[in-house]
Amino acid sequence: MKKRSLFAALALAAVAAAPQATLAEQKTVVLSVPDMNCAACPITVRKALDKVAGVQNVKATLQPPEAVVTFDDAKTSVEKLTEATKRAGYPSSVKAGK
Repeated sequence: MKKRSLFAALALAAVAAAPQATLAEQKTVVLSVPDMNCAACPITVRKALDKVAGVQNVKATLQPPEAVVTFDDAKTSVEKLTEATKRAGYPSSVKAGK
């Protein structure tokens, strides 16, 4: 029983001592994707963004032509997200971020 308590205390101390910069943060960005013009376009954009490591959620819509992406900023970046849409044939730019 004491070993388990000691282990838990050491684990908590290690987490508390970890530098804050290494902790990931969940972020959401809205990408404007003006070239989407048919019902299949948002599906293609969503699939391209879903393949990016660190992406947690994607909602792509035709009206307005945008993609709302929630991602882990320790695993990916806005630049990687816009590059993914560009490679899929749909250049995008940041519309808003949270």
